[in-house]
Amino acid sequence: MSMSTIALLLLTPLLVWRIYTRIKGFMARQRSIMQRHYTGAGVFTAIVLVTASQLVYQLGSLAWLAVGTVGGIAYGVWGLKLARFEVVKEGYFFTPNARLGIVIAMLFVASVLYVGFEIYANQDTGLPTPRVSDYIFFMPSLGLMCGYFGTFSAGLLRWRWQLRKAIEKS
Repeated sequence: MSMSTIALLLLTPLLVWRIYTRIKGFMARQRSIMQRHYTGAGVFTAIVLVTASQLVYQLGSLAWLAVGTVGGIAYGVWGLKLARFEVVKEGYFFTPNARLGIVIAMLFVASVLYVGFEIYANQDTGLPTPRVSDYIFFMPSLGLMCGYFGTFSAGLLRWRWQLRKAIEKS
């Protein structure tokens, strides 16, 4: 084992802890900002659609992406049921279920780290670098993450639209 490999292995827990703390910070009470919800819904939908368009001829990977996305949408609906929504004089706030969001985000981070380690480990072997879609677990974790956060953003938009309609009726 080279010195850089040992350093990488020793620094990985620090990296994972740092990512975990950042994600945990995003799962606290937040102000509801419509532009962020539009961006979230749009970006996560675009990620799935662009990835699916690249996998048109790899039906196995496309199927795993679809399975992950459907699972993510189901988790997103469940997450919206567990979320807390507040309307106070300072504005609109929501608190997502921290466990669901952290688990899904860390699952995706773990798959990215695994793929990164595989690419790093194979760099001097002379073997061709595998594509991300060659890892069977990566597509479902990508679909799960995009489905969850995209559905959550869309649910927040729906919540704000319902509030706007209720205000207009009053």
